[in-house]
Amino acid sequence: MTYCVAVRVDQGLVMLSDTRTNAGMDNIARFRKSFTYHVPGERAITMLCSGNLSITQGVKAVLSKAIKESALDPDVETILNCDTMHRAAQIVGDAMRAMQSRYRESIEMGGSGSGASIMIAGQRRGGKPRLYLIYSAGNFIEATEDTPFFQIGEHKYGKPILDRIIRRETSLEDAVKAVLVSMDSTLRSNLSVGMPLDLTVIPTDIYDFRVRTRIEADDEEFARISHSWGAALHKGFKDLPNVLD
Repeated sequence: MTYCVAVRVDQGLVMLSDTRTNAGMDNIARFRKSFTYHVPGERAITMLCSGNLSITQGVKAVLSKAIKESALDPDVETILNCDTMHRAAQIVGDAMRAMQSRYRESIEMGGSGSGASIMIAGQRRGGKPRLYLIYSAGNFIEATEDTPFFQIGEHKYGKPILDRIIRRETSLEDAVKAVLVSMDSTLRSNLSVGMPLDLTVIPTDIYDFRVRTRIEADDEEFARISHSWGAALHKGFKDLPNVLD
């Protein structure tokens, strides 16, 4: 299991993922689930993955192979040279569909699930910041003003803070705090989600990453956010009116 969250607000895009992969109580490992792609001054893209690791790694391999081939043949279409972010989501969806078609039956015959989800977020010059959620079948949906964030993986613990805070007009700074609190809530409630974390921030119309960093377990800033949020919750709880006479 894993937890990934991506937010689209007017000021830009914020993406956060953990790195824990769980294939049973005694088989826990660390794998990166956040991947970035960049053409300086033209586009910046982040991809977040959840679900069957072999499927999502296969999707990433297909995308990377196309990018490598495009260096020799400009006619090869990739997420770094396609016309729109919508087309980039289609390219990722096509790769997902190909991996599922090739491996789903054998994976499920072995008793495992082949389900996987991918979020792709980014902006290209001439377009708006976009956020898409791609399903196992390769189909996808886009974040909207009414639904400005997506989650994949173990999402239920971190959803309440996003529901209360995230709006299209939310500042980029507040969006970052919201996803960090969302992750902190999930870390506290589910052992299948774990540190370190990968945080990416793409401001609107910059076509570059303002933040692209790994947050380790001993990160002091994340610890302060976790402590401050816990203290605020305790104070808020104490300030609630009594129900019993």
